[in-house]
Amino acid sequence: MRLTYLGHSCFLAETARARLLFDPYLSENPAAPLQPQDVVCDYILISHGHEDHTCDALAIAQHCGATIVANYEIAEYFAAKGAKTHSMNPGGGFNFPFGRVKLTLAHHTSSVEAGLHPIYLGAPCGILVQADGRTLYHAGDTALFMDMQLIGRAGLDVALIPIGDNYTMGPEDAVIALDFLRPKVAVPMHYNTWPIIAQDAGAFAARAAQAGHAVTVLAPGQVLEV
Repeated sequence: MRLTYLGHSCFLAETARARLLFDPYLSENPAAPLQPQDVVCDYILISHGHEDHTCDALAIAQHCGATIVANYEIAEYFAAKGAKTHSMNPGGGFNFPFGRVKLTLAHHTSSVEAGLHPIYLGAPCGILVQADGRTLYHAGDTALFMDMQLIGRAGLDVALIPIGDNYTMGPEDAVIALDFLRPKVAVPMHYNTWPIIAQDAGAFAARAAQAGHAVTVLAPGQVLEV
């Protein structure tokens, strides 16, 4: 499995049988190394509804013919706009041609068009992917929670975890999350996109190393072989 960081919480995972794009946020992110029209993928996996995780999903799905995989409300929202979708919900898994996807719990919120009349888009999720003999966990936007210990029982090769604080876990809680998850390697995400979530990822990696965890910090565009 080849994992490319595309900024914020967006990753492209290339497996032997499919390309999986997580939480596409490219056109509105000046740090993103690609634009939506540059992406080639087969599936788009979405953790929750906020625009910094979904804003390019429809455009990419339409130009690639990709299937959006998400909770029921998000899948129905994009299906109504003409996208191919596969709906799931937390605790449920499905065997796709490339491998298995399971949605996990996450503690956050989920909507689009926030303001006086936001559109509620179901429960936020984490995403477990098993493909090519590897297990990847994309935590989505989440607070620290004890059930991460159960997610870790899947035997994680890589965990993608938020460290930005304010909206999600901060670095201190993210280290505790690694105690629960015990991945072979972790990659921080959801930080430095805006000043309110500015973090020193190198300092987080050092703190995690002191606790016995391997962390690889990726700049947008960098690749990790899992």
